[in-house]
Amino acid sequence: MLTLTPAEWEVIQLSLKVAFWSVLCSLPPALAIAVLLARCKFPGKSLFDAVVHLPLVLPPVVIGYCLLLLLGRRGPVGALLDEYFGIVFAFRWTGAAVAAGIMGFPLMVRAMRLSIEAIDAGLEDAARTLGAPRLRVFLTITLPLAMPGIFTGALLSFARSLGEFGATITFVSNIPGETRTLPLAIYTLTQVPGGDAAALRLSIIAIILSVLALMLSEWLVQRAGRRARGRDD
Repeated sequence: MLTLTPAEWEVIQLSLKVAFWSVLCSLPPALAIAVLLARCKFPGKSLFDAVVHLPLVLPPVVIGYCLLLLLGRRGPVGALLDEYFGIVFAFRWTGAAVAAGIMGFPLMVRAMRLSIEAIDAGLEDAARTLGAPRLRVFLTITLPLAMPGIFTGALLSFARSLGEFGATITFVSNIPGETRTLPLAIYTLTQVPGGDAAALRLSIIAIILSVLALMLSEWLVQRAGRRARGRDD
């Protein structure tokens, strides 16, 4: 039943590529924003926090449409990228990665923020009191202690990217071999006669990949909890 055709393997490989690059490119800004929200106080913080988490509550189609207006060939940013750098996101797999990254971004930021907030700020203050620069404190204390949350956020974002549909199909369409990821392929197969078996196979693959990512995320959380209890003891 799970014998996949070359076209189905292509869909799975494209989905994994899109999810991987969406997570990789989201990590640095997500970590920076998580640190900002966890450790800094500034005017408009609540509004900024709401904007960061907006993709969680907005319809994905709205996100995709905004990306099309902004990063399309005629969009203000997309036109500049195309003209001066030859970079095009609309109707390309890179655009699918952008859409998936934005939809998974709030999950990544939230996991990282909670992990950083759980770190005893006194450890960072003590290191700075002893003369350690802020960057060194971050690299040697904050970052290692927050690593479980970083991994968890990355895995949650990866799982969310694998399931992204609305923003992707709106921004980059449903192009075989270019932007047709697992959800788009499953949707397409349900619309054609005789496609039910292939749709079921891809659905099972999508479930397996998502469950594995969530199980790994939960394992990291539990491991971090055991380490914390060990330090307390």
